[in-house]
Amino acid sequence: MTMEATRYADGSISYPGHPVGPDGSEPVETVDLSEYTATVVTWTTSMSAPPGVREPNHLAIVEFDVDGEPVRALGQLTEASVDIGDEVRPVYADDLRDPNAGIREPESQTWDGYRFEPVE
Repeated sequence: MTMEATRYADGSISYPGHPVGPDGSEPVETVDLSEYTATVVTWTTSMSAPPGVREPNHLAIVEFDVDGEPVRALGQLTEASVDIGDEVRPVYADDLRDPNAGIREPESQTWDGYRFEPVE
């Protein structure tokens, strides 16, 4: 599974990708952010998470450096013990939330993706 970002003709990179870049340029390639580490820009803990999301829900905005181009992403942390400036890596998670929680059909509530884990 890839954590796919999009590089545009102007050199900028967006996560998630968009059909048009910041200056109106076209996408030229994808970049797998799961191959990089990132730096914690800021983090928080939510004590009131949506149904099926673990509580407390530790979240961070992280910044990747992809060939000198900064790329920011928001995601869950694997643990609460991080500080601004810490290095983290994306780790794949089959289930970011419990599909049986909430009022919708469980099949429509499967969410996979990436969490950020501190690099030791």
